[in-house]
Amino acid sequence: MVRTTFSGREIAKVLRNHGYRKAGRTGSHLQLRWESPDTDEVRTITVPMKSEDEIPIGTMRSIADQCGADDFEKWCEWIAENC
Repeated sequence: MVRTTFSGREIAKVLRNHGYRKAGRTGSHLQLRWESPDTDEVRTITVPMKSEDEIPIGTMRSIADQCGADDFEKWCEWIAENC
């Protein structure tokens, strides 16, 4: 079974290691930005960073959607492999 819960720090670390850059911070939420080198596509992802606690599954699905993931389980597997 694929792990589907992560902390904000784990998610931010993986995304930053794969081309996302810090775009800002609002309270305890970190905004990360990714720009495609080949197209005009830009993605802005918001990751809660309040504590080491795991992010709720609904929020995880929202982050995966913001990243453009078509398959939530595969996205979680990718995050787990790169933590």
